[in-house]
Amino acid sequence: MNIDLLRRLCETPGVPGREDRVRALIETEIEGLFDHVETDPMGSLLCRRDATAEDAPRIMLLCHMDEIGFLVSHIDEDGFLYVQPVGGFDPRNLFSRRVLVCTDDGDLKGVMNPGGKPVHISSQEDRKKVPEIAEFFIDTGLGKAVKDRVQIGDYVVMDEPLLEMGDKIVSKALDNRVACWLGIEAIRALGDKGRGAEIHVAFTSQEEVGLRGAKTAAYRVRPDIGIGIDTTLSVDTPGVAKHLATTRQGEGFGLHVRDSSFIADTRLVKDFAALADREGIPYQRTMLAAGGQDGAAAQQAAAGARAIGIVVGTRYIHTVTEMIHRGDLEAARKILTAYLSEF
Repeated sequence: MNIDLLRRLCETPGVPGREDRVRALIETEIEGLFDHVETDPMGSLLCRRDATAEDAPRIMLLCHMDEIGFLVSHIDEDGFLYVQPVGGFDPRNLFSRRVLVCTDDGDLKGVMNPGGKPVHISSQEDRKKVPEIAEFFIDTGLGKAVKDRVQIGDYVVMDEPLLEMGDKIVSKALDNRVACWLGIEAIRALGDKGRGAEIHVAFTSQEEVGLRGAKTAAYRVRPDIGIGIDTTLSVDTPGVAKHLATTRQGEGFGLHVRDSSFIADTRLVKDFAALADREGIPYQRTMLAAGGQDGAAAQQAAAGARAIGIVVGTRYIHTVTEMIHRGDLEAARKILTAYLSEF
């Protein structure tokens, strides 16, 4: 398993609308895998593998490049940075975080904390309060000089490395660099097979703020079949009822049936399930009560498409401790390669 690629993908910063570094990494990695590659006006990387057959079906894999993060919205007179989120954060996960402030002229280390009193001088009532995101600020240690380095609109990501922990992989941005990894590795494993279909892999922009890049990319491609590749919840952890777990780690890829953005095509669900059973690839059917993914954009583009989601269960999602099971990741890679090989 190419963990080095996953590490580079996860550790490369790129928030919605600022995916250029991730896109550049992918462009280098996919050299020779596709017949045509271009970047669309939204910043999505559109990759096409031509078919040898006439009237071949168009199959589209959608893999979003962006991670949740922030844009600098204000720099005060003392050099503290204030930010606006691009993506969904739980403020309880933002206390005392190391961050990277990404600018055109280089990156700066910083720390994120909420305004207010430290533990030694705070009251019990102070310590019960969960600040709003607007109350958090970033300290780069540069003071007023930071104004010469940072401008409004520069972006901020969490600053944590990928870790391997037994069968588990932990990192920030596994949502959704997992999908970028799968989009590359599934095609690499495909080799010369699957030429009976025109295969598109779209590494999309701005998913975390409304599937924006996927909408334009899918309208451009107009697929017959859309496969949204993403992470999903895996709350098989203490404090959560079993019926809310969504997936359990180590039990295979997620065959995504429904979320609040789309309902999967029933024939595709059956096809993928039958193929997984035949190939001995472990899987679990998944439904998500809230949230969406790029498969919805493919389903609703132009005249519409049949769509499904292939997902990897992730613990502690939208934090710097996102955790996946490497067996689930490999199962997702195997089912995608097996499905595309059928054509």
